[in-house]
Amino acid sequence: MVIGIRPEKIDEYKRLHAEVWPEVLERLKQTHIKNYSIFLREPENLLFGYMEYHGNDFNADISKLSDDPKTQKWWRLTDPCQEPHTSRNEGEQWSTMQQVFFME
Repeated sequence: MVIGIRPEKIDEYKRLHAEVWPEVLERLKQTHIKNYSIFLREPENLLFGYMEYHGNDFNADISKLSDDPKTQKWWRLTDPCQEPHTSRNEGEQWSTMQQVFFME
């Protein structure tokens, strides 16, 4: 996943993620998301997100995540820091990417 970040919000975004709420982390675990990382690339101001899904019903688990009030509150803090790409798919905050290479 990839998204832009507003330059004036980089410090805030880093601070928020240095202190992620335990309830948000627990909900991610409950929805079978593991190895979730976010990387920042400056000066381009890009965020790259990587996560692994270990469940059986991705859409159902993402709905559980999206419907969680604590997660929604978290997103109200983090979303204003982000700058979505105009080319993203409908309904996306972060733009999804196509995998073109994998080495195990």
